[in-house]
This record gives sequence, structure tokens and C-alpha cells, in this order.
Amino acid sequence: MYFITSRMPTVNTEPELNKNFVFDLGNNSSSKSFFCCQRIKKGKYEEIGSVGMLKALKQAKWRQILLYIHGFSNLPEDAFAGAEEFQKLCDQKKPYESLVIPLIWPCDNDLGVIKDYWDDESSADQSAYAFARLFEAFKKWRNSTDYNPENDPCLKRINVLAHSMGNRVLRQTLLECQHKQPKGLPLLFRNVFMAAADVLNETLHKGQPGECICHAARNVMVYYASDDLALRASKVANVVKAEASRRLGHTGPEDMNLTPQNVYAIDCDEVNMEYDPLKGHTYFRSGKKKGQPGLVFDHIFQTLLTGRPFPSDEYRKTSILGLKLKKGKTVLN
Repeated sequence: MYFITSRMPTVNTEPELNKNFVFDLGNNSSSKSFFCCQRIKKGKYEEIGSVGMLKALKQAKWRQILLYIHGFSNLPEDAFAGAEEFQKLCDQKKPYESLVIPLIWPCDNDLGVIKDYWDDESSADQSAYAFARLFEAFKKWRNSTDYNPENDPCLKRINVLAHSMGNRVLRQTLLECQHKQPKGLPLLFRNVFMAAADVLNETLHKGQPGECICHAARNVMVYYASDDLALRASKVANVVKAEASRRLGHTGPEDMNLTPQNVYAIDCDEVNMEYDPLKGHTYFRSGKKKGQPGLVFDHIFQTLLTGRPFPSDEYRKTSILGLKLKKGKTVLN
């Protein structure tokens, strides 16, 4: 599995590629550089460099790329496990359609949930600089006639799936890009999927910091659930910092009328606790049975295939997943 990380290695071999890349799990600070690597097996990683990574992705059989930004308190192997699960579900649906590339940022895993949360918030913000450099490198590579001549362009579509605090990483990264692009952000992504987003629920409103996400994508899907227990804990952590606010992953956008036209809100209340009984937070991969797609995954994958959140109704902006009428009764899928 290919991956990109802002997490520091134990040994920095720059400018040479690090053939034995080892994560420094004791260091929760983000590097100012990004490292393009390949996971050979559990605990074994090799740096292949940005040009090597981009050439490999261009030549890969998959039709499109899905960048996966994990959430709070995920060590690298936790993030890889989630990415691998999502990749297997994609391959079940349609082989060689979507290649999942994890973006690994530094998370803490010490005792003390609230301290961990604050540490991870800081790391999420710090990672923005490295990942902004990644997006800039991708743009330069895509526009390079050396690597992408007119007779052999890179046509793969790029999508982003951000979970929980990973949405903060995405927002801050695009804000960093925006500072360097005074004329506005280019359309980097076809779809952005914001699952259980641990950011303010006004963040996508026009004039708010997260509006940059809407400018960078054709479609922005927000998946939320009011009984997401992990986001309740997030709210407590933010109350301690006197920053109490409802989270986007709890309520969806505060006011859909204030969001750009390419934002869609999907209520997952009916399925999140069915798919993740402990926290109701990781409900975007498997359904009731691990390895079998849930309704949220189905919607994500259908959007990847079609580029349309609601193909049968182009004017629709919201939906409730899980409810169907059957013989006059409302039942849960």
C-alpha cells in the first residue's frame, strides 16, 4: 500500500530516500516535509519519493485515487487497517476503480484522552504545511510536460475521504494552499467526503474557514449522526478550552442555505450505532458485519462512480440513510 505522511521518521536520510522508514512514534510534531512511501508489510516501510509515487499512481490500474485522512488518536498501523478495510470494500464493488492512499499525520496515543485530543489538534494544524506542499507538488507534476506530455496525460480523478479530526487536517491544508493562491484555489478534487467531521458545524458556511474545501472540490458530502459518542467527547474537550460548539459530524451544516451549492448533507442517525455499537463514530466503512459494505459506504462508492451524490435528483441536497418504506412500515436497512 502506498501512503504519504507528515510524521517524522526516526532517521532523516534527506536528500537520499529512506529505504528503511521507521515512524518516530515518540514525536508528535509534524515534519515540514512530506514523505511518499510504500508499506511492504506490517511495520516495514520504504520511502519512494514524490516522483516515484506519482509515476506509480499514474501507471496503476485503478481509475481514480481516494486520499484517506484518518482521525484522532490513530497510530500508523491503525490508519493502515482502516484504509485496507476500505480498499477491500471498494474492490468488492468494482475492482480497479478506486485506489486508497492514506495520509498519515502525527497522533498521540498516551494516557489522558483530553490531553491527547489537544495534542492531536496541534499536530493536525502543523501538518497543513507539509500536505499543502504535497498538493503543490502534485499540481506541478501534473502540469509538467516531462512527466505528463500532451500525448500521455494523467487522467486519474482525485478524491478525499476525511474522518473525524482528519477534516481539520484537510481544512487547514487547503487554507495553507489558499494563502499561496491569492487568485483562488484550483479544483483539486472531484469529491470530498467528510465523515463524522470534528470541526465546527458552521465551518462550510460562506465566509468561514472551511469554505475553501468547497472551492477545491466538485462535490462536498457531509455524513453526520447526532448520537456519535466520540464527537460528544470532542465537545467536552472543547468546552474545557472555552470553545464550545456543535460539531459538523453531529448536526451537519448549521444552515444549508449558507453553504455553497456543492455541499450535500447525509443524516446517518439510523445506521451509525448499528455499524459501530461502541461509539457510533466509524460508520463509513463496513456495515453490521465487518467486510460487508454499509449504506454509508454504498453512498460514498456510488458517488465515486457517478460523480453525483443523488443521480436521480440533481437538485436534492439532503438525505437520511437507512429508512425505507416496506408494506407501509418504516424499517432499517
